[in-house]
Amino acid sequence: MKNFEMTKVEALLCQCIRHCDYLNQQKILKMYEEVGDRALYDAAQLNGVTSIVAHALNICVNSGDLPAYWSDEYIKVEQKILAYMAELDKVANLLAQNDIPLIALKNSGITRGMYPYYGACPMGDIDVLVSPSQFRDAHRILTEHGYQLKFRCEFEEDSLEEAEKGGGAEYSVHLEDGRHLWFELQWRPVAGRWIQPDQEPRADELIERSISISGTKARLLAPEDNLLQVALHTAKHTFVRAPGFRLHTDVDRIVRTQKVDWPIFVNRVKKLRTRTAVFMSLAMAKILLDTPIPNEVLSDLKPGKWKVRLMQAWLQKVGIFEPDAKKWSRFGYIVFVTLLYDSFSDFISGLFPSAQKMKAQYGFTSNLYLPYYHAKRLASLLLKRVNT
Repeated sequence: MKNFEMTKVEALLCQCIRHCDYLNQQKILKMYEEVGDRALYDAAQLNGVTSIVAHALNICVNSGDLPAYWSDEYIKVEQKILAYMAELDKVANLLAQNDIPLIALKNSGITRGMYPYYGACPMGDIDVLVSPSQFRDAHRILTEHGYQLKFRCEFEEDSLEEAEKGGGAEYSVHLEDGRHLWFELQWRPVAGRWIQPDQEPRADELIERSISISGTKARLLAPEDNLLQVALHTAKHTFVRAPGFRLHTDVDRIVRTQKVDWPIFVNRVKKLRTRTAVFMSLAMAKILLDTPIPNEVLSDLKPGKWKVRLMQAWLQKVGIFEPDAKKWSRFGYIVFVTLLYDSFSDFISGLFPSAQKMKAQYGFTSNLYLPYYHAKRLASLLLKRVNT
């Protein structure tokens, strides 16, 4: 993939949000002086990375020269994430008392397990994974402790049965300090509406390979699983939809912090038939954040040149920055998503799962109901899509 076209301030954002141990301090200082503080602050706000940039500037620029709004933003996020992580530990302890292992996913796991700069870890919710066989027990424990099952999407039905069908549940809860938190309890590690269950790792296998985190009962995915999960999650957001740009820090922080066994990682990607989605996630992190992903890994995963060129050109057109801006029309979004599949047969399976999978998901037995439930599923895929 070629470099993306970007403005000076966007290039500076890319420099500032990479892992803080690998900042090019001289380059950042020079670019900061050229761009100007206010332009950088406005761009950081627009892209949801203000506290991450604040952390980088505090390392690279004389803190006495920085306006107070940078430190204010960092402290605000830090206090929020401290409360979130305390709640994560609380839930992990509750579930552990009932012999239910809990895996902290994505930014939650990265923050609690490997990147302790809480102010530089903005997040809107907490995502965790449990075994499918223990999902109902975990749900019961959460509701007994004040968690209210409630989906954020207006088209979702607030029921445990629907949560089981979709791969996980969302809960609304108020923390001890009065903050509100959205908590996602998943039994599918990705649970994308377009990705099929057989194209994502099995929860029980991930839990078995997971590793402990010092000071908490919450666990972290093994490095290869962790990288695969965040890459698929970034693809689920089509790389640029909210929270968009910030998601590429997940790939960067895992690669720079954990020791990834690349042959194992590549084999798992191929086995799940997710080469295209994972390649794009890794390639974008390498281009934008200079994440040290081996070239041979990208070469091994790379789909056809025409697909890479088309997807990159399309992403450039809709904009890799400003994740809250409208990106696609409904039809354009669907067409772009088709490109994420490695093959046309996978795309067809994504649209029309087998009768066996449909019966398992919707709980019917007669093939006569197949057309009805296929229509219901397609409508759900369209209606529940984020309006970006």
